[in-house]
Amino acid sequence: MSTPNTPSNLKDKATRDSFGEVIKELGKEFPKIVVLDADLSCSTKSILFAKAFPDRFFQMGIAEANMVGTAAGLSFTGYIPFCCSFGAFVAGRYETIRVSVGYSKANVKIVGTHSGLGIGEDGYTQMGLEDINVMRGLPGMIILNPSDDATTRAAVRFAATHEGPVYLRLTRQKLPALHQETDFQMGRGMVLVEGKELALVGTGSTVTECLKASQSLTQFNPWVVDIHTIKPIDKALIKTLARNCKLIVSAEDHNIVGGLGTAIAEVLAEEGWSGKLVRLGVQDTYGESGLADELYEKYGFSAGKITKKVMSLLG
Repeated sequence: MSTPNTPSNLKDKATRDSFGEVIKELGKEFPKIVVLDADLSCSTKSILFAKAFPDRFFQMGIAEANMVGTAAGLSFTGYIPFCCSFGAFVAGRYETIRVSVGYSKANVKIVGTHSGLGIGEDGYTQMGLEDINVMRGLPGMIILNPSDDATTRAAVRFAATHEGPVYLRLTRQKLPALHQETDFQMGRGMVLVEGKELALVGTGSTVTECLKASQSLTQFNPWVVDIHTIKPIDKALIKTLARNCKLIVSAEDHNIVGGLGTAIAEVLAEEGWSGKLVRLGVQDTYGESGLADELYEKYGFSAGKITKKVMSLLG
């Protein structure tokens, strides 16, 4: 799929692949970057860094809490640690992240791959569907959920240069390229299409679904917005949408409790907005095994389901 800003020669790529490539590149530029993995380096793609810099890579085994604690210790000695695992596993070590990274303000970058239903056949035990919810509650934690190769590269670079904890959420499945170059700024959403009274707001993999849906909803002139930073959320952009729109639809490959939709709702509530917000995502349940596109359809945030929902409200 090509957008007005996207050259047709760009290829689809999983954001975990983009991470693996760029962290290897940054390893040359930043000699203090070290990478830790919990026995999943082939899947998280941290193996690319391991091969290039074996003396700066630490295979921690299936011991995510130990990995997080070790990363915090490394950060206090001047290193820039990236610790990697599936989002479901690393976010599950909340108590260690809370104290060793969050409370301690450690300069640790937590990389959670295989996020959401998009991992498909691996099934619900592997699906990070609550990780944003967990991380949002930690003071000082920045949450990045990039939508394509370009935004992932920019997000990883930001994480490497930012002083403080960052959670980077990545996909297993390939995503279409939405940008050749990006004006990525942490905390600032990106408007792909400027519209009128309807806004489709996505994050990570669902930005593509929103963009596809917009092409079936041209009669409503929808905004299409990429919120790549869940925390801090772009309040100014959401307020702009509120001033212009009667209906805002959020879509996320995550539980709707505590994720993108909740973050948007908090801003709109404070503004006293009189319009309607519809939150599409996993409706407070667990996932299941299946093909990614079929799961998006079943759980209600595929492009077709976004279109159907809008039409039921506005059509």
